Amino acid sequence: MSIPPPPQMAWGHPHHAPPRPAPVNGLAISALVLGVLCFLPAVGLVLGLVALGQIKRRGERGKGLAVGGAVLSSLGLVLWATALATGGASAFWDGFREGVDGESTAYALTTGQCFDAPGGSLEGITYDIEQVPCAGEHDGEVFASFDLPGGAYPGDDEITRSADDRCYALDSDYAMDAWALPADVDVYYLTPTRQSWRLGDREVTCLFGNTDEHGTLTGSLRNDETTLDADQVAYLKADAVLDAALESEPGAGYAEDDLSGHRAWAGRVADAVAERAGLLRDRTWPAAARRPVADLADRLDRAGAEWRRAADAPDADTFYEHCGKGYDLIDPAGAVTARKALGLATTPPSYEDTGDAGGDGGGMEV
Repeated sequence: MSIPPPPQMAWGHPHHAPPRPAPVNGLAISALVLGVLCFLPAVGLVLGLVALGQIKRRGERGKGLAVGGAVLSSLGLVLWATALATGGASAFWDGFREGVDGESTAYALTTGQCFDAPGGSLEGITYDIEQVPCAGEHDGEVFASFDLPGGAYPGDDEITRSADDRCYALDSDYAMDAWALPADVDVYYLTPTRQSWRLGDREVTCLFGNTDEHGTLTGSLRNDETTLDADQVAYLKADAVLDAALESEPGAGYAEDDLSGHRAWAGRVADAVAERAGLLRDRTWPAAARRPVADLADRLDRAGAEWRRAADAPDADTFYEHCGKGYDLIDPAGAVTARKALGLATTPPSYEDTGDAGGDGGGMEV
Protein backbone atom coordinates (compact mmCIF):
# COMPACT_ATOMS: atom_id res chain seq x y z
CA MET A 1 0.00 0.00 0.00
CA SER A 2 1.46 3.27 -1.00
CA ILE A 3 1.52 6.26 1.39
CA PRO A 4 0.21 9.51 -0.12
CA PRO A 5 2.69 12.42 -0.13
CA PRO A 6 2.18 15.24 2.37
CA PRO A 7 0.26 18.29 1.11
CA GLN A 8 2.40 21.07 -0.44
CA MET A 9 2.50 24.60 1.12
CA ALA A 10 2.86 27.95 -0.62
CA TRP A 11 3.86 31.39 0.71
CA GLY A 12 1.05 33.92 0.56
CA HIS A 13 -0.96 36.59 2.38
CA PRO A 14 -3.21 35.62 5.28
CA HIS A 15 -6.89 35.39 4.59
CA HIS A 16 -7.72 38.05 7.24
CA ALA A 17 -5.43 41.13 7.49
CA PRO A 18 -4.94 42.68 10.93
CA PRO A 19 -7.05 45.78 11.63
CA ARG A 20 -5.62 49.08 10.27
CA PRO A 21 -4.69 51.76 12.80
CA ALA A 22 -6.95 54.82 13.02
CA PRO A 23 -5.82 57.76 10.82
CA VAL A 24 -4.11 60.81 12.26
CA ASN A 25 -6.28 63.91 12.27
CA GLY A 26 -5.07 66.40 9.67
CA LEU A 27 -6.10 69.49 11.64
CA ALA A 28 -3.98 68.28 14.57
CA ILE A 29 -0.91 68.22 12.34
CA SER A 30 -1.64 71.72 11.00
CA ALA A 31 -2.17 73.06 14.53
CA LEU A 32 1.22 71.73 15.64
CA VAL A 33 3.01 73.17 12.61
CA LEU A 34 1.51 76.63 13.17
CA GLY A 35 2.30 76.40 16.87
CA VAL A 36 5.96 75.51 16.26
CA LEU A 37 6.40 78.29 13.69
CA CYS A 38 4.56 80.80 15.89
CA PHE A 39 2.90 82.00 12.68
CA LEU A 40 -0.79 82.93 12.82
CA PRO A 41 -1.06 81.71 16.43
CA ALA A 42 -4.80 82.41 16.64
CA VAL A 43 -5.41 80.07 13.70
CA GLY A 44 -3.20 77.41 15.27
CA LEU A 45 -5.17 77.59 18.53
CA VAL A 46 -8.53 77.27 16.77
CA LEU A 47 -7.31 74.34 14.65
CA GLY A 48 -6.05 72.57 17.77
CA LEU A 49 -9.39 72.89 19.56
CA VAL A 50 -11.38 71.78 16.50
CA ALA A 51 -9.02 68.81 16.05
CA LEU A 52 -9.64 67.64 19.64
CA GLY A 53 -13.40 67.55 18.98
CA GLN A 54 -12.98 65.61 15.74
CA ILE A 55 -10.62 63.11 17.33
CA LYS A 56 -13.12 62.39 20.09
CA ARG A 57 -16.01 61.88 17.66
CA ARG A 58 -14.18 59.94 14.95
CA GLY A 59 -11.81 57.91 17.08
CA GLU A 60 -8.81 59.34 15.21
CA ARG A 61 -5.26 59.64 16.48
CA GLY A 62 -3.33 62.89 17.04
CA LYS A 63 -4.61 64.12 20.41
CA GLY A 64 -1.06 64.89 21.54
CA LEU A 65 -0.42 66.84 18.33
CA ALA A 66 -3.60 68.87 18.77
CA VAL A 67 -2.86 69.64 22.42
CA GLY A 68 0.75 70.60 21.62
CA GLY A 69 -0.34 72.87 18.76
CA ALA A 70 -2.96 74.58 20.92
CA VAL A 71 -0.49 75.17 23.77
CA LEU A 72 2.26 76.53 21.49
CA SER A 73 -0.23 78.75 19.66
CA SER A 74 -1.44 80.11 23.00
CA LEU A 75 2.14 81.01 23.88
CA GLY A 76 2.49 82.60 20.44
CA LEU A 77 -0.56 84.77 21.12
CA VAL A 78 1.03 85.98 24.34
CA LEU A 79 4.25 86.86 22.51
CA TRP A 80 2.37 88.73 19.79
CA ALA A 81 0.38 90.66 22.39
CA THR A 82 3.62 91.63 24.13
CA ALA A 83 5.19 92.69 20.84
CA LEU A 84 2.21 94.88 20.01
CA ALA A 85 2.35 96.51 23.42
CA THR A 86 6.08 97.29 23.15
CA GLY A 87 6.25 98.21 19.45
CA GLY A 88 8.22 95.10 18.47
CA ALA A 89 5.67 94.03 15.88
CA SER A 90 5.86 97.42 14.21
CA ALA A 91 9.65 97.14 14.02
CA PHE A 92 9.35 93.65 12.54
CA TRP A 93 6.90 94.86 9.88
CA ASP A 94 9.07 97.85 9.03
CA GLY A 95 12.04 95.56 8.57
CA PHE A 96 10.04 93.23 6.35
CA ARG A 97 8.76 96.13 4.26
CA GLU A 98 12.28 97.55 3.91
CA GLY A 99 13.45 94.16 2.65
CA VAL A 100 10.74 94.13 0.01
CA ASP A 101 11.52 97.71 -1.00
CA GLY A 102 15.22 96.94 -1.25
CA GLU A 103 16.61 98.50 1.92
CA SER A 104 19.89 96.81 2.96
CA THR A 105 19.89 94.88 -0.31
CA ALA A 106 21.60 95.37 -3.64
CA TYR A 107 18.48 97.19 -4.87
CA ALA A 108 19.05 100.03 -2.37
CA LEU A 109 22.26 101.36 -3.92
CA THR A 110 22.22 104.97 -5.07
CA THR A 111 24.71 107.15 -6.93
CA GLY A 112 27.70 108.11 -4.81
CA GLN A 113 27.39 105.25 -2.32
CA CYS A 114 30.20 102.82 -1.59
CA PHE A 115 29.67 99.23 -0.47
CA ASP A 116 31.17 95.86 0.31
CA ALA A 117 29.91 92.79 -1.55
CA PRO A 118 29.57 89.33 0.03
CA GLY A 119 32.95 87.67 -0.32
CA GLY A 120 34.38 90.80 -1.92
CA SER A 121 33.53 89.63 -5.45
CA LEU A 122 31.75 91.76 -8.05
CA GLU A 123 30.94 88.74 -10.21
CA GLY A 124 28.11 86.21 -10.03
CA ILE A 125 24.87 86.62 -8.08
CA THR A 126 24.37 88.62 -4.91
CA TYR A 127 21.36 89.28 -2.72
CA ASP A 128 22.55 91.93 -0.33
CA ILE A 129 25.35 94.42 0.20
CA GLU A 130 26.74 96.43 3.08
CA GLN A 131 26.96 100.16 2.60
CA VAL A 132 30.24 101.57 3.94
CA PRO A 133 31.91 105.00 3.96
CA CYS A 134 33.77 105.81 0.76
CA ALA A 135 36.73 107.18 2.73
CA GLY A 136 37.81 103.68 3.79
CA GLU A 137 38.40 100.50 1.83
CA HIS A 138 35.42 99.18 -0.10
CA ASP A 139 34.58 96.85 -2.98
CA GLY A 140 32.56 99.18 -5.21
CA GLU A 141 31.27 102.70 -5.77
CA VAL A 142 27.99 103.43 -7.58
CA PHE A 143 28.20 106.08 -10.30
CA ALA A 144 24.89 105.71 -12.17
CA SER A 145 21.73 103.64 -12.62
CA PHE A 146 19.03 103.25 -15.24
CA ASP A 147 15.91 101.17 -15.91
CA LEU A 148 15.55 98.64 -18.69
CA PRO A 149 12.37 98.62 -20.80
CA GLY A 150 9.46 96.54 -19.52
CA GLY A 151 8.06 93.43 -21.13
CA ALA A 152 9.25 89.85 -21.13
CA TYR A 153 12.67 88.99 -19.74
CA PRO A 154 15.09 89.80 -22.60
CA GLY A 155 17.68 87.19 -21.65
CA ASP A 156 21.02 87.33 -19.89
CA ASP A 157 23.01 88.25 -22.99
CA GLU A 158 20.78 91.18 -23.93
CA ILE A 159 20.78 92.55 -20.39
CA THR A 160 24.57 92.29 -20.22
CA ARG A 161 24.92 94.07 -23.57
CA SER A 162 22.63 96.90 -22.47
CA ALA A 163 24.44 97.25 -19.15
CA ASP A 164 27.83 97.24 -20.83
CA ASP A 165 26.89 99.90 -23.40
CA ARG A 166 25.08 102.25 -21.05
CA CYS A 167 27.41 102.01 -18.04
CA TYR A 168 30.54 102.71 -20.08
CA ALA A 169 28.73 105.70 -21.60
CA LEU A 170 27.67 107.07 -18.20
CA ASP A 171 30.94 106.80 -16.27
CA SER A 172 32.29 110.14 -17.56
CA ASP A 173 29.33 112.01 -16.06
CA TYR A 174 30.44 110.91 -12.59
CA ALA A 175 34.20 110.79 -13.19
CA MET A 176 34.71 113.63 -15.68
CA ASP A 177 38.48 113.33 -15.58
CA ALA A 178 39.52 109.89 -16.80
CA TRP A 179 43.11 110.78 -15.92
CA ALA A 180 42.15 110.78 -12.23
CA LEU A 181 40.92 107.16 -12.26
CA PRO A 182 43.48 104.64 -10.94
CA ALA A 183 44.78 102.15 -13.50
CA ASP A 184 43.26 99.21 -11.60
CA VAL A 185 39.69 100.59 -11.70
CA ASP A 186 37.09 99.40 -14.20
CA VAL A 187 33.34 99.50 -14.77
CA TYR A 188 31.05 96.84 -13.31
CA TYR A 189 27.29 96.63 -12.96
CA LEU A 190 24.42 95.01 -11.08
CA THR A 191 21.65 93.61 -13.29
CA PRO A 192 18.29 91.90 -12.69
CA THR A 193 18.02 88.12 -12.69
CA ARG A 194 15.19 86.23 -14.34
CA GLN A 195 13.65 85.76 -10.87
CA SER A 196 13.88 89.41 -9.80
CA TRP A 197 12.52 90.47 -13.22
CA ARG A 198 9.27 88.65 -12.39
CA LEU A 199 9.01 90.83 -9.27
CA GLY A 200 9.30 94.03 -11.31
CA ASP A 201 13.05 94.63 -11.05
CA ARG A 202 14.29 96.55 -14.11
CA GLU A 203 17.18 98.55 -12.65
CA VAL A 204 20.80 98.32 -13.76
CA THR A 205 23.30 99.82 -11.30
CA CYS A 206 26.64 100.97 -12.72
CA LEU A 207 29.66 100.96 -10.44
CA PHE A 208 33.42 101.21 -10.26
CA GLY A 209 35.42 98.28 -8.90
CA ASN A 210 38.96 96.97 -8.78
CA THR A 211 40.13 94.87 -11.72
CA ASP A 212 41.78 92.55 -9.18
CA GLU A 213 39.07 90.28 -7.77
CA HIS A 214 40.72 90.50 -4.35
CA GLY A 215 41.50 94.22 -4.60
CA THR A 216 39.58 97.10 -3.08
CA LEU A 217 39.05 100.81 -3.62
CA THR A 218 39.91 103.57 -1.17
CA GLY A 219 38.36 107.01 -1.29
CA SER A 220 35.67 108.28 -3.63
CA LEU A 221 36.34 108.34 -7.38
CA ARG A 222 33.81 111.08 -7.97
CA ASN A 223 35.08 114.11 -9.87
CA ASP A 224 32.29 116.25 -11.33
CA GLU A 225 30.59 119.59 -10.68
CA THR A 226 30.14 118.63 -7.03
CA THR A 227 33.87 118.17 -6.36
CA LEU A 228 35.67 120.26 -9.03
CA ASP A 229 35.93 124.03 -9.40
CA ALA A 230 34.39 125.91 -12.33
CA ASP A 231 37.66 126.19 -14.29
CA GLN A 232 38.37 122.49 -13.99
CA VAL A 233 34.86 121.62 -15.15
CA ALA A 234 35.12 123.99 -18.13
CA TYR A 235 38.43 122.47 -19.20
CA LEU A 236 37.12 118.89 -18.93
CA LYS A 237 33.95 119.70 -20.87
CA ALA A 238 36.09 121.09 -23.70
CA ASP A 239 38.20 117.95 -23.52
CA ALA A 240 35.10 115.73 -23.76
CA VAL A 241 34.13 117.26 -27.11
CA LEU A 242 37.24 115.83 -28.75
CA ASP A 243 36.96 112.51 -26.93
CA ALA A 244 33.45 111.97 -28.30
CA ALA A 245 34.61 112.60 -31.87
CA LEU A 246 37.58 110.26 -31.56
CA GLU A 247 35.31 107.50 -30.26
CA SER A 248 33.13 107.73 -33.38
CA GLU A 249 35.79 106.04 -35.51
CA PRO A 250 34.30 103.65 -38.11
CA GLY A 251 34.03 100.00 -37.28
CA ALA A 252 36.25 99.02 -40.21
CA GLY A 253 39.77 99.02 -38.84
CA TYR A 254 41.59 100.27 -41.96
CA ALA A 255 41.09 103.22 -44.27
CA GLU A 256 41.66 100.91 -47.23
CA ASP A 257 38.44 99.09 -46.31
CA ASP A 258 36.31 102.20 -45.88
CA LEU A 259 38.07 105.37 -47.03
CA SER A 260 34.90 107.44 -47.22
CA GLY A 261 33.92 106.44 -43.66
CA HIS A 262 37.35 107.30 -42.30
CA ARG A 263 37.43 110.60 -44.14
CA ALA A 264 34.05 111.51 -42.63
CA TRP A 265 35.39 110.57 -39.20
CA ALA A 266 38.48 112.73 -39.72
CA GLY A 267 36.16 115.61 -40.57
CA ARG A 268 34.29 115.12 -37.29
CA VAL A 269 37.57 115.10 -35.40
CA ALA A 270 38.70 118.28 -37.18
CA ASP A 271 35.45 120.00 -36.16
CA ALA A 272 35.82 118.80 -32.58
CA VAL A 273 39.44 120.00 -32.38
CA ALA A 274 38.37 123.44 -33.58
CA GLU A 275 35.50 123.52 -31.08
CA ARG A 276 37.78 122.52 -28.23
CA ALA A 277 40.30 125.22 -29.13
CA GLY A 278 37.50 127.79 -29.29
CA LEU A 279 36.16 126.80 -25.85
CA LEU A 280 39.63 127.14 -24.37
CA ARG A 281 40.11 130.60 -25.86
CA ASP A 282 36.67 131.89 -24.89
CA ARG A 283 37.22 131.51 -21.14
CA THR A 284 39.22 133.73 -18.83
CA TRP A 285 41.47 131.32 -16.99
CA PRO A 286 43.36 131.82 -13.71
CA ALA A 287 46.63 133.69 -14.21
CA ALA A 288 48.82 130.61 -13.80
CA ALA A 289 46.87 128.70 -16.45
CA ARG A 290 46.51 131.36 -19.15
CA ARG A 291 49.77 130.75 -21.01
CA PRO A 292 49.64 126.90 -20.84
CA VAL A 293 46.02 126.88 -22.03
CA ALA A 294 46.79 129.34 -24.84
CA ASP A 295 49.71 127.17 -25.96
CA LEU A 296 47.43 124.13 -25.95
CA ALA A 297 44.87 125.98 -28.09
CA ASP A 298 47.58 126.87 -30.63
CA ARG A 299 48.65 123.25 -30.74
CA LEU A 300 45.04 122.24 -31.39
CA ASP A 301 44.87 124.66 -34.33
CA ARG A 302 47.77 122.84 -35.98
CA ALA A 303 46.15 119.49 -35.19
CA GLY A 304 42.87 120.59 -36.71
CA ALA A 305 44.62 121.49 -39.97
CA GLU A 306 46.10 117.99 -40.22
CA TRP A 307 42.78 116.31 -39.48
CA ARG A 308 41.14 118.47 -42.15
CA ARG A 309 43.74 117.32 -44.68
CA ALA A 310 43.02 113.72 -43.68
CA ALA A 311 39.33 114.35 -44.30
CA ASP A 312 40.17 115.52 -47.83
CA ALA A 313 42.71 112.77 -48.57
CA PRO A 314 42.39 111.22 -52.05
CA ASP A 315 43.74 107.84 -50.95
CA ALA A 316 44.50 105.77 -47.86
CA ASP A 317 48.22 106.58 -47.80
CA THR A 318 47.55 110.31 -47.73
CA PHE A 319 44.90 109.78 -45.08
CA TYR A 320 47.34 107.93 -42.84
CA GLU A 321 50.02 110.58 -43.30
CA HIS A 322 47.85 113.45 -42.05
CA CYS A 323 45.94 111.37 -39.54
CA GLY A 324 49.25 110.41 -37.91
CA LYS A 325 50.39 114.03 -37.70
CA GLY A 326 47.01 114.98 -36.28
CA TYR A 327 47.28 112.34 -33.57
CA ASP A 328 50.76 113.53 -32.62
CA LEU A 329 49.46 117.05 -32.11
CA ILE A 330 46.64 115.95 -29.82
CA ASP A 331 48.85 113.58 -27.85
CA PRO A 332 47.83 113.74 -24.16
CA ALA A 333 51.37 114.73 -23.16
CA GLY A 334 50.77 118.12 -24.77
CA ALA A 335 48.04 118.88 -22.20
CA VAL A 336 50.03 118.07 -19.05
CA THR A 337 51.26 121.63 -18.42
CA ALA A 338 47.76 123.13 -18.72
CA ARG A 339 46.32 120.44 -16.50
CA LYS A 340 48.96 120.99 -13.85
CA ALA A 341 48.19 124.72 -13.81
CA LEU A 342 44.51 123.93 -13.26
CA GLY A 343 45.12 121.39 -10.51
CA LEU A 344 43.97 118.39 -12.54
CA ALA A 345 45.55 114.94 -12.79
CA THR A 346 48.73 114.95 -14.90
CA THR A 347 49.27 111.24 -15.62
CA PRO A 348 47.56 110.17 -18.87
CA PRO A 349 45.52 106.96 -18.60
CA SER A 350 46.82 103.83 -20.30
CA TYR A 351 44.40 101.85 -22.44
CA GLU A 352 46.85 99.21 -23.65
CA ASP A 353 45.15 96.35 -21.81
CA THR A 354 41.63 97.68 -21.48
CA GLY A 355 40.37 98.10 -25.04
CA ASP A 356 38.18 100.79 -26.51
CA ALA A 357 35.37 100.35 -24.02
CA GLY A 358 37.64 101.03 -21.09
CA GLY A 359 38.21 97.55 -19.77
CA ASP A 360 37.04 94.03 -19.19
CA GLY A 361 34.58 94.90 -16.47
CA GLY A 362 31.79 92.57 -15.59
CA GLY A 363 28.79 92.48 -13.38
CA MET A 364 26.66 90.90 -10.72
CA GLU A 365 23.06 89.82 -10.96
CA VAL A 366 20.69 90.68 -8.15
